[in-house]
Amino acid sequence: MSDATFAAPPIPPAWPMYRALVGIGVLCGLLIVSAFVYTLPIIQKNRAEALQAAIFRVVPGAKQTQTYKAGPDGRFSALAKGDKAADVVHAAFDEQGKLVGVALEASGMGYQDTVFTLVGYAPAKDAIVGMEILTSRETPGIGDRAERDPGYRANFKQLDVALNADGSALAHPIEVVKSGKKTNPWQVDTISGATITSRAVGKMISLSAARWVPAVHKQLEVFVPPAANPKTAKGGQ
Repeated sequence: MSDATFAAPPIPPAWPMYRALVGIGVLCGLLIVSAFVYTLPIIQKNRAEALQAAIFRVVPGAKQTQTYKAGPDGRFSALAKGDKAADVVHAAFDEQGKLVGVALEASGMGYQDTVFTLVGYAPAKDAIVGMEILTSRETPGIGDRAERDPGYRANFKQLDVALNADGSALAHPIEVVKSGKKTNPWQVDTISGATITSRAVGKMISLSAARWVPAVHKQLEVFVPPAANPKTAKGGQ
């Protein structure tokens, strides 16, 4: 048998294979970008609707809302539809346009990931009157009990955030205590068996209230319903 019988087949040129791989990569990239561009407005719309629904839940009696941004000087101004700002609060009004509360955002590290919450502050009651966890990836059945435990959620039905004499700070900063040890209306009972998450939520709400409640209370006259804001009269936040 001749040596020609065992000759290796010729090596195909690398360029066609390289061109095919690059082409597939470009196509996949275009598909991913196209999907992102297409779905982004839908995602943003769904998030806005979810936030709106959460505001209605944490502020009893709310029928319409208007988002306000805090400027460098601490003054609030209405956030025009489509605009973005890092520091915002959400004013909530009844059907007659009366301010019934302000929803405050708070976030912090839970047991395994960042937890985002929303609380309703009722100036007329000097209290937080509702709490909603917007986003959480805590351990199912343990850490997520802060979302569904009725006893824990009851902490935020009438949580005292009254101000001191000059209105510069909370008279009694929100205090997180061990499960069953709550004795004052400004304290938050943690959940036995889910202490880390429930304590984290209480702490982030404490920090948010300490920052925003005095600022909001000083500027209550700023908060007016969407129809009264020229910039947002055609559809407030």
